[in-house]
Amino acid sequence: MQITKLDQMFDILKTRPKKRLVAAWAVDAHTIEAVNDAVQMGLVEGTLVGDQSTINKVCAEHGIDPGSFRIVHVANDLKAASKAVALINAKEGDFLMKGLLSTDRYMKAILNKESGLMDNGAILSHVTVAEPMNYHKLLIFGDVAIIPLPDLNQKIAITNYLIRTAHFLGIEKPKVGLQAVSEQVLAKIPSCAEAALISKMAARGQIKGAIVEGPLGFDLIIDKESALIKGVNSEVCGDADCILFPNIEAGNTFYKTVGKLLKSELCAIVMGARVPAVLTSRGDSEKSKLYSIALAAMLA
Repeated sequence: MQITKLDQMFDILKTRPKKRLVAAWAVDAHTIEAVNDAVQMGLVEGTLVGDQSTINKVCAEHGIDPGSFRIVHVANDLKAASKAVALINAKEGDFLMKGLLSTDRYMKAILNKESGLMDNGAILSHVTVAEPMNYHKLLIFGDVAIIPLPDLNQKIAITNYLIRTAHFLGIEKPKVGLQAVSEQVLAKIPSCAEAALISKMAARGQIKGAIVEGPLGFDLIIDKESALIKGVNSEVCGDADCILFPNIEAGNTFYKTVGKLLKSELCAIVMGARVPAVLTSRGDSEKSKLYSIALAAMLA
Protein backbone atom coordinates (compact mmCIF):
# COMPACT_ATOMS: atom_id res chain seq x y z
CA MET A 1 0.00 0.00 0.00
CA GLN A 2 1.35 3.43 -0.95
CA ILE A 3 0.94 6.01 1.78
CA THR A 4 -0.38 9.27 0.40
CA LYS A 5 -1.38 10.93 3.70
CA LEU A 6 0.63 10.90 6.91
CA ASP A 7 -2.22 9.60 9.04
CA GLN A 8 -2.36 6.45 6.90
CA MET A 9 0.75 5.29 8.76
CA PHE A 10 -1.43 4.78 11.84
CA ASP A 11 -3.67 2.25 10.10
CA ILE A 12 -0.69 0.25 8.85
CA LEU A 13 1.06 0.21 12.23
CA LYS A 14 -2.07 -1.08 13.97
CA THR A 15 -1.84 -4.23 11.84
CA ARG A 16 1.79 -4.92 12.81
CA PRO A 17 3.53 -6.05 16.02
CA LYS A 18 4.17 -3.02 18.22
CA LYS A 19 7.63 -1.47 18.09
CA ARG A 20 9.23 -0.29 21.35
CA LEU A 21 10.01 3.41 21.65
CA VAL A 22 12.66 4.70 24.06
CA ALA A 23 12.39 8.45 24.77
CA ALA A 24 15.51 10.17 26.16
CA TRP A 25 14.90 12.76 28.91
CA ALA A 26 11.15 12.54 28.40
CA VAL A 27 10.22 15.01 31.15
CA ASP A 28 8.19 17.57 29.17
CA ALA A 29 4.50 17.62 28.36
CA HIS A 30 4.95 17.67 24.57
CA THR A 31 7.07 14.52 24.53
CA ILE A 32 5.00 12.63 27.09
CA GLU A 33 1.71 13.55 25.41
CA ALA A 34 2.99 12.48 21.99
CA VAL A 35 4.26 9.15 23.34
CA ASN A 36 1.01 8.67 25.27
CA ASP A 37 -1.03 9.30 22.11
CA ALA A 38 1.03 6.69 20.24
CA VAL A 39 0.62 4.18 23.07
CA GLN A 40 -3.13 4.78 23.42
CA MET A 41 -3.59 4.41 19.66
CA GLY A 42 -1.88 1.02 19.82
CA LEU A 43 1.04 2.09 17.63
CA VAL A 44 3.98 1.48 20.00
CA GLU A 45 5.07 0.49 23.48
CA GLY A 46 6.73 3.38 25.32
CA THR A 47 9.70 3.73 27.68
CA LEU A 48 10.33 7.14 29.23
CA VAL A 49 13.87 7.77 30.47
CA GLY A 50 14.16 10.71 32.88
CA ASP A 51 13.48 12.02 36.35
CA GLN A 52 10.58 9.93 37.62
CA SER A 53 9.12 12.56 39.94
CA THR A 54 9.00 15.11 37.10
CA ILE A 55 7.43 12.57 34.75
CA ASN A 56 4.77 11.69 37.35
CA LYS A 57 4.05 15.39 37.95
CA VAL A 58 3.61 16.11 34.22
CA CYS A 59 1.36 13.06 33.85
CA ALA A 60 -0.80 14.21 36.77
CA GLU A 61 -1.11 17.73 35.34
CA HIS A 62 -2.28 16.41 31.97
CA GLY A 63 -4.45 13.50 33.09
CA ILE A 64 -2.07 10.84 31.76
CA ASP A 65 -1.70 7.46 33.45
CA PRO A 66 2.05 6.92 34.11
CA GLY A 67 1.31 3.21 34.21
CA SER A 68 0.93 3.36 30.43
CA PHE A 69 4.73 3.52 30.15
CA ARG A 70 7.83 1.87 31.43
CA ILE A 71 9.64 4.62 33.35
CA VAL A 72 13.42 4.40 33.81
CA HIS A 73 14.59 6.90 36.40
CA VAL A 74 17.70 8.92 35.52
CA ALA A 75 18.55 12.18 37.26
CA ASN A 76 19.80 14.39 34.39
CA ASP A 77 19.53 14.80 30.63
CA LEU A 78 23.02 13.68 29.62
CA LYS A 79 22.78 10.45 31.60
CA ALA A 80 19.26 9.94 30.28
CA ALA A 81 20.51 10.08 26.68
CA SER A 82 23.24 7.54 27.44
CA LYS A 83 20.78 5.28 29.24
CA ALA A 84 18.28 5.44 26.39
CA VAL A 85 20.99 4.41 23.91
CA ALA A 86 22.08 1.61 26.28
CA LEU A 87 18.50 0.27 26.34
CA ILE A 88 18.49 0.18 22.53
CA ASN A 89 21.82 -1.66 22.50
CA ALA A 90 20.45 -4.12 25.07
CA LYS A 91 17.57 -4.92 22.66
CA GLU A 92 15.03 -3.33 25.02
CA GLY A 93 13.85 -0.87 22.40
CA ASP A 94 13.47 -0.62 18.64
CA PHE A 95 13.88 3.12 18.07
CA LEU A 96 14.90 6.27 19.89
CA MET A 97 13.21 9.63 20.52
CA LYS A 98 14.55 12.96 21.74
CA GLY A 99 12.80 14.53 24.69
CA LEU A 100 13.57 17.89 26.28
CA LEU A 101 17.37 17.64 26.06
CA SER A 102 19.37 19.62 23.51
CA THR A 103 20.10 18.12 20.11
CA ASP A 104 23.87 18.15 20.69
CA ARG A 105 23.53 16.01 23.85
CA TYR A 106 21.14 13.65 22.10
CA MET A 107 23.52 13.28 19.16
CA LYS A 108 26.53 12.88 21.45
CA ALA A 109 24.97 9.76 22.95
CA ILE A 110 24.17 8.32 19.52
CA LEU A 111 27.66 9.10 18.15
CA ASN A 112 29.64 7.84 21.16
CA LYS A 113 32.31 5.55 19.69
CA GLU A 114 32.21 3.07 22.57
CA SER A 115 28.57 2.99 23.61
CA GLY A 116 26.63 4.68 20.81
CA LEU A 117 24.53 3.44 17.89
CA MET A 118 26.89 3.94 14.95
CA ASP A 119 28.64 1.40 12.75
CA ASN A 120 32.00 2.25 11.20
CA GLY A 121 31.64 4.52 8.19
CA ALA A 122 27.95 5.25 8.75
CA ILE A 123 26.63 8.73 7.98
CA LEU A 124 23.85 10.29 10.05
CA SER A 125 21.28 12.35 8.21
CA HIS A 126 17.93 13.98 8.93
CA VAL A 127 15.00 12.91 6.74
CA THR A 128 11.67 14.74 6.70
CA VAL A 129 8.35 13.62 5.25
CA ALA A 130 5.87 16.45 4.67
CA GLU A 131 2.29 16.71 3.48
CA PRO A 132 2.53 20.15 1.83
CA MET A 133 -0.51 22.17 0.91
CA ASN A 134 -0.87 22.78 -2.84
CA TYR A 135 1.22 19.71 -3.78
CA HIS A 136 -0.34 16.47 -4.96
CA LYS A 137 1.72 14.01 -2.93
CA LEU A 138 3.98 13.61 0.08
CA LEU A 139 7.46 15.10 -0.16
CA ILE A 140 10.48 13.39 1.40
CA PHE A 141 13.54 15.61 1.75
CA GLY A 142 16.87 16.18 3.49
CA ASP A 143 19.14 17.18 5.02
CA VAL A 144 17.63 20.03 7.06
CA ALA A 145 19.21 19.61 10.50
CA ILE A 146 22.46 17.64 10.75
CA ILE A 147 24.92 18.01 7.85
CA PRO A 148 25.62 21.72 7.13
CA LEU A 149 27.32 21.33 3.76
CA PRO A 150 27.26 17.69 2.60
CA ASP A 151 30.07 16.50 0.36
CA LEU A 152 29.51 14.13 -2.55
CA ASN A 153 29.67 10.96 -0.43
CA GLN A 154 27.26 12.41 2.11
CA LYS A 155 24.86 13.47 -0.64
CA ILE A 156 24.91 9.93 -2.01
CA ALA A 157 24.10 8.60 1.47
CA ILE A 158 21.27 11.11 1.93
CA THR A 159 19.86 10.22 -1.50
CA ASN A 160 19.79 6.55 -0.51
CA TYR A 161 18.05 7.39 2.79
CA LEU A 162 15.39 9.34 0.91
CA ILE A 163 14.85 6.41 -1.45
CA ARG A 164 14.72 3.92 1.44
CA THR A 165 12.12 6.04 3.25
CA ALA A 166 10.03 6.28 0.09
CA HIS A 167 10.12 2.50 -0.29
CA PHE A 168 8.92 2.03 3.30
CA LEU A 169 6.03 4.36 2.48
CA GLY A 170 5.07 2.12 -0.42
CA ILE A 171 6.49 4.20 -3.26
CA GLU A 172 8.02 1.55 -5.51
CA LYS A 173 10.00 3.83 -7.85
CA PRO A 174 10.35 7.23 -6.18
CA LYS A 175 11.33 10.26 -8.23
CA VAL A 176 14.22 12.16 -6.68
CA GLY A 177 15.01 15.77 -7.59
CA LEU A 178 18.55 16.97 -6.85
CA GLN A 179 18.08 20.65 -6.08
CA ALA A 180 20.62 23.23 -7.24
CA VAL A 181 20.69 26.89 -8.22
CA SER A 182 20.24 25.98 -11.89
CA GLU A 183 19.30 23.05 -14.10
CA GLN A 184 22.51 23.65 -16.07
CA VAL A 185 25.60 21.58 -15.27
CA LEU A 186 27.89 24.36 -14.08
CA ALA A 187 31.29 22.97 -13.08
CA LYS A 188 32.13 25.89 -10.78
CA ILE A 189 29.00 25.42 -8.67
CA PRO A 190 29.33 22.29 -6.50
CA SER A 191 25.57 21.75 -6.15
CA CYS A 192 25.23 21.59 -9.95
CA ALA A 193 28.30 19.45 -10.63
CA GLU A 194 27.63 16.98 -7.80
CA ALA A 195 23.97 16.64 -8.73
CA ALA A 196 25.03 15.73 -12.26
CA LEU A 197 27.39 13.06 -10.89
CA ILE A 198 24.72 11.55 -8.63
CA SER A 199 22.20 11.57 -11.48
CA LYS A 200 24.67 9.73 -13.71
CA MET A 201 25.41 7.20 -10.94
CA ALA A 202 21.70 6.43 -10.71
CA ALA A 203 21.43 6.07 -14.49
CA ARG A 204 24.23 3.49 -14.37
CA GLY A 205 22.72 1.53 -11.48
CA GLN A 206 25.07 2.66 -8.72
CA ILE A 207 22.08 4.17 -6.92
CA LYS A 208 19.14 1.82 -7.18
CA GLY A 209 15.39 1.85 -6.75
CA ALA A 210 14.56 5.34 -7.96
CA ILE A 211 14.51 7.79 -10.84
CA VAL A 212 17.11 10.43 -9.95
CA GLU A 213 17.44 13.70 -11.85
CA GLY A 214 19.63 16.75 -11.35
CA PRO A 215 20.71 19.41 -11.19
CA LEU A 216 17.27 20.98 -11.07
CA GLY A 217 16.10 24.34 -9.84
CA PHE A 218 13.46 24.12 -7.13
CA ASP A 219 10.76 25.46 -9.47
CA LEU A 220 11.38 22.60 -11.90
CA ILE A 221 11.24 19.96 -9.17
CA ILE A 222 7.73 20.89 -8.06
CA ASP A 223 6.24 22.47 -11.21
CA LYS A 224 6.02 20.70 -14.56
CA GLU A 225 5.06 23.88 -16.42
CA SER A 226 8.27 25.62 -15.33
CA ALA A 227 10.27 22.69 -16.68
CA LEU A 228 8.47 22.78 -20.03
CA ILE A 229 8.99 26.54 -20.36
CA LYS A 230 12.71 26.05 -19.72
CA GLY A 231 12.91 23.14 -22.13
CA VAL A 232 13.69 20.45 -19.53
CA ASN A 233 11.99 17.12 -20.21
CA SER A 234 12.14 14.92 -17.12
CA GLU A 235 9.91 12.40 -15.33
CA VAL A 236 10.89 14.02 -12.04
CA CYS A 237 9.91 17.61 -12.80
CA GLY A 238 6.56 18.49 -11.30
CA ASP A 239 6.13 15.01 -9.83
CA ALA A 240 9.01 14.57 -7.38
CA ASP A 241 8.63 12.32 -4.36
CA CYS A 242 11.99 13.27 -2.86
CA ILE A 243 14.25 16.33 -2.81
CA LEU A 244 17.96 16.36 -1.99
CA PHE A 245 18.94 19.84 -0.84
CA PRO A 246 22.51 21.03 -1.46
CA ASN A 247 23.01 22.51 2.02
CA ILE A 248 21.34 22.94 5.39
CA GLU A 249 20.25 26.53 4.70
CA ALA A 250 18.16 25.50 1.69
CA GLY A 251 16.74 22.45 3.43
CA ASN A 252 15.98 24.10 6.77
CA THR A 253 14.33 27.10 5.11
CA PHE A 254 12.06 24.79 3.13
CA TYR A 255 11.27 22.75 6.28
CA LYS A 256 10.19 25.85 8.19
CA THR A 257 8.33 27.29 5.21
CA VAL A 258 6.27 24.11 4.88
CA GLY A 259 5.59 23.87 8.61
CA LYS A 260 5.21 27.49 9.69
CA LEU A 261 4.11 29.49 6.65
CA LEU A 262 2.07 26.84 4.87
CA LYS A 263 0.87 25.24 8.14
CA SER A 264 1.43 21.78 6.65
CA GLU A 265 1.99 18.59 8.62
CA LEU A 266 5.40 16.96 8.64
CA CYS A 267 7.47 14.40 10.50
CA ALA A 268 11.19 13.77 10.80
CA ILE A 269 13.73 11.17 11.87
CA VAL A 270 17.48 10.64 11.85
CA MET A 271 18.78 7.78 9.70
CA GLY A 272 22.20 6.16 9.55
CA ALA A 273 22.34 4.78 13.10
CA ARG A 274 21.44 1.16 13.90
CA VAL A 275 17.88 2.25 14.63
CA PRO A 276 15.77 5.24 13.55
CA ALA A 277 15.92 8.20 15.92
CA VAL A 278 13.11 10.73 16.23
CA LEU A 279 14.49 14.27 16.12
CA THR A 280 11.81 16.94 16.08
CA SER A 281 12.13 20.65 16.74
CA ARG A 282 10.95 22.00 20.09
CA GLY A 283 8.62 24.21 18.06
CA ASP A 284 6.99 21.31 16.21
CA SER A 285 3.38 20.50 17.00
CA GLU A 286 2.30 17.51 19.07
CA LYS A 287 0.80 16.03 15.91
CA SER A 288 4.14 16.34 14.09
CA LYS A 289 5.81 14.52 16.97
CA LEU A 290 3.19 11.77 16.75
CA TYR A 291 3.73 11.46 12.99
CA SER A 292 7.50 11.29 13.62
CA ILE A 293 6.98 8.43 16.08
CA ALA A 294 4.88 6.64 13.47
CA LEU A 295 7.51 7.16 10.76
CA ALA A 296 10.28 5.79 12.99
CA ALA A 297 8.10 2.79 13.87
CA MET A 298 7.50 2.17 10.16
CA LEU A 299 11.25 2.09 9.51
CA ALA A 300 12.36 0.29 12.69
